[in-house]
Amino acid sequence: MIEHHVRVHPSADRLAREDQLAWKLADVATGTGEPDPDSAAMVVNRVIDNAAVAVASLLRRPVAVARAQAAAHGAAAHGASVFGAATRVSPEWAAWANGTAVRELDFHDTYLAADYSHPGDNIPPLLAVAQHTGRTGADLLRGITAAYEIHVALVRGICLHEHRIDHVAHLSAATAGGLGSMLRLPTATVYQAIQQAVHTTTATRQSRKGEISSWKAYAPAFAGKAAIEAVDRAMRGETSPSPVYEGEDGFLAWMLNGPGSDYTVPLPAAGEPRRAILDTYTKEHSAEYQAQAIIDLARRLREKAGALDKVRSIVLHTSHHTHHVIGSGANDPQKYDPTASRETLDHSVPYIFAVALEDGTWHHERSYAPERARRPETVELWRRITTVEDPEWTRRYHDPDPDRRAFGGRAVITLDDGSVIEDELAVADAHPAGARPFDRAGYVGKFRTLAEGIVTESAQDAFMDTAARLAELTVADLDGLFPAVDTEAVAAYDAGLPKGLF
Repeated sequence: MIEHHVRVHPSADRLAREDQLAWKLADVATGTGEPDPDSAAMVVNRVIDNAAVAVASLLRRPVAVARAQAAAHGAAAHGASVFGAATRVSPEWAAWANGTAVRELDFHDTYLAADYSHPGDNIPPLLAVAQHTGRTGADLLRGITAAYEIHVALVRGICLHEHRIDHVAHLSAATAGGLGSMLRLPTATVYQAIQQAVHTTTATRQSRKGEISSWKAYAPAFAGKAAIEAVDRAMRGETSPSPVYEGEDGFLAWMLNGPGSDYTVPLPAAGEPRRAILDTYTKEHSAEYQAQAIIDLARRLREKAGALDKVRSIVLHTSHHTHHVIGSGANDPQKYDPTASRETLDHSVPYIFAVALEDGTWHHERSYAPERARRPETVELWRRITTVEDPEWTRRYHDPDPDRRAFGGRAVITLDDGSVIEDELAVADAHPAGARPFDRAGYVGKFRTLAEGIVTESAQDAFMDTAARLAELTVADLDGLFPAVDTEAVAAYDAGLPKGLF
């Protein structure tokens, strides 16, 4: 591993492009070879995971809107598939529709370090371009591996959220790099594409603040679409704002730590295996990742807590990030609003803890149903739950050793009689260091659960067989990575949507 130091340079420095972060990332992309067996197996797991959450979201409005927009952009030749649709569309629009479907339920993989991310968001644009350009499963596998490597490196080294910049700025760079690896483009071309992608996808975190809207699902899809378009322009010889990271009017100087910015991004050395995907993890529950361990903790505390109408208060002692982003430290009244959107509720750890404590389970639809959120006893309990930052949990959240890193917290339940019940959980049960880490069987089980009633059993089996053979798939075989569903039922739902421009 090589530590690449990134700082702001005045234009007069004429920083050599080979010394720029965007070039270093492009070099990682183009230097990515065939993945080792562990990384390849994990890519298969994430392809399964993405398909699971995508098919479960097909009849949700944001996904249907994105699909309808994509349908208006049919491909003159080749094109790419869309989950739930019978026809192929232009690849950037397939990435838009499929990226939204994957992200809608907040239910796929995650990586948390200096910043946070959902690296699985790289897969829809890569798969779309692979189909459109006639790439094999081995090509796709290499591209996904490279995208994860770049994404994890950026998330380890550069914090965006402290400056209220949305995390998709790292995603677009990773996707552009992954596309370059998959297509075996020259390093110079990938360098230009990465810079274009970062420049066009830098946005504020308001998409994840206050009354959170459906844009939360669209944001990564937009980044994937923008990355495809950036690669297309770069392949045609177009250049980019440069150096996009280090320039005196660039990303670091004006979006992040200012002219004195100094970051360290750890990158693999030449010839070093690309194994960053193995440091990432998926979700067992449909909620913000920091809530995963909190849900498991609530389920564990359910019997100990007894009658919940006797609870005077619940305080969750947790990390700075959890307290300020999804806890009461965000100072968002919407996090305690029973009429709030689903997108807001899945970023409210007080709501999530209350429902998990009452129900002893979590469901991607039932736990967020309006009638569930408005249940009087739930609202009463919910408003007795607060979070506080505990410096020790913040330290553990950022521990450099991934085996010691913690994303959970400690719950202190005080009853009306003054007695106190306490328990804590460092990581979710499904985390690699958790009580029952997800393995291939876990991913398959998640897919079958979410696909039930949407994908027939035989179609589930066909998809699983195709995904498991990812490294051996031919160009035509990639179609099998889209589980067969009742496209007529999906089209009927889409027909009821309001019309837009397309």
